[in-house]
Amino acid sequence: MSTFEELGIGKDIILGLTDLGFEIPMPVQEKVIPLLLGDKTDIVALAQTGTGKTLAFGIPMLQQLTQHRNGIGLVLVPTRELAIQVNDHLEPF
Repeated sequence: MSTFEELGIGKDIILGLTDLGFEIPMPVQEKVIPLLLGDKTDIVALAQTGTGKTLAFGIPMLQQLTQHRNGIGLVLVPTRELAIQVNDHLEPF
């Protein structure tokens, strides 16, 4: 089992994760985060609801936006309800 730090996540985001009560990454996050931080690639991650998929792609996106400071993050979702859910999960960061 990895820690968020071992996945390559920056200290500022780790502080946010800790403040929100996240202690260890979920399995989907352990697999996806290092891939998205390491390469510019496309990924399809299938997992049940509530398994951490949003943060699996959201954390690398936020970290890259933080590093470049002039980027824009765009998440495309099929429904308004899912857009609200993704926003609610990522906004605290």
